[in-house]
Amino acid sequence: MFADLPYHMFANVVLALHFAIVVFVVCGLVLIIFGNLRGWDWVNAPWFRIMHLGAIAIVVAEVWLGITCPLTTLEVWLREKAGAEPYNINFIEYWLQRLLFYDAPPWAFIVGYSVFCLLVIATWWYFPPRSMKHRSKNSS
Repeated sequence: MFADLPYHMFANVVLALHFAIVVFVVCGLVLIIFGNLRGWDWVNAPWFRIMHLGAIAIVVAEVWLGITCPLTTLEVWLREKAGAEPYNINFIEYWLQRLLFYDAPPWAFIVGYSVFCLLVIATWWYFPPRSMKHRSKNSS
């Protein structure tokens, strides 16, 4: 039992990391839009915008290519190594998994993630990152 504890703990860490990335992608778009409307310059920092676009681009590439997310694969492997049973999870695991994983046909994920990615790309055009803004102002 105690030998399985590190695997179980690491599986929970991977699940929490996965959840944090989802929160970053979803809330990042909200922050970019709201922050630009409120005049928050930091939401247009190139590092933030590139990380945000990169994160959703990876998700969209995975669903279009039919690739299971590596974080999901790692979490499942760790849970198998821990000997975890499907319904033998703690409160935090239960809610993080309910928030992250849905039972829907593959096309629903492809459409949903692709539309979300298009919204992220639209914010690049409508609210360009800081370095792109400076270039466009200087060239006019």
